[in-house]
Amino acid sequence: MTPPASVTGSLRRLGASLVALGRIRLELLTIEIQEEKERLALVLFWAVLTALLCGFGLLFLALCITVAWWDTQRLAALAVCCAAFVVLALIGAMRLRGLLSKGAAPLSASLGELRDDENGLRQHRTPT
Repeated sequence: MTPPASVTGSLRRLGASLVALGRIRLELLTIEIQEEKERLALVLFWAVLTALLCGFGLLFLALCITVAWWDTQRLAALAVCCAAFVVLALIGAMRLRGLLSKGAAPLSASLGELRDDENGLRQHRTPT
């Protein structure tokens, strides 16, 4: 015994409405995530500015060390400071490359699947 077409149609419409509600909730979540990304971009700006100023501080510290040892070991002081800066820069570049390679749009695949589900439920015809 099969249920009447009106009941299955109502159930399909209910299912489509539930999927649409879930999609709307996920779209709201992605908007919130976007706002959080913008906040993180501002934090990143200030972090970069702070790191840049710290870098200038380290550069002037290296200059002070070099000037202090100018008469005895000026080339050694310059070489040690240069090597330290290069090593730190390479470590930072490798870490940044690793972080940038992991970027993807948040929840884009899930939203696409929910849209497909909603469209499939809305377009499905009841067998006669």
